[in-house]
Order: sequence, then structure tokens, then C-alpha cells
Amino acid sequence: MTEQGVDGVFVPFMKVVSSIKSAKKRHPACQVVRRKGRIYVINKVEPRYKARQG
Repeated sequence: MTEQGVDGVFVPFMKVVSSIKSAKKRHPACQVVRRKGRIYVINKVEPRYKARQG
């Protein structure tokens, strides 16, 4: 299963990682947010760097 990214390229769904620290250092535009008790790394420039912990 894939979803379509901003530039029309298909990107996989977000990764579930055990460590957010390594995920947030992948790209300068990565942001760490907390939603509903879970920690997410979001990136509006490169959606392929999305990640979730928990």
C-alpha cells in the first residue's frame, strides 16, 4: 500500500521507529509533534521522512 506524495511520486506509509532521535535528524525540515499520546516526525517538504513512535 502506498500513498501519493506532494510531487506525484508514490511514497510508502510512515515508518514506526523505536527511536525518534535518529528519525528527526534525517532532513532539516523534520518536525517532532505529539498527537494523541504518540510522537510523530512530520516533514512537509519531503513526506517520505514521516515516522511514528509508540
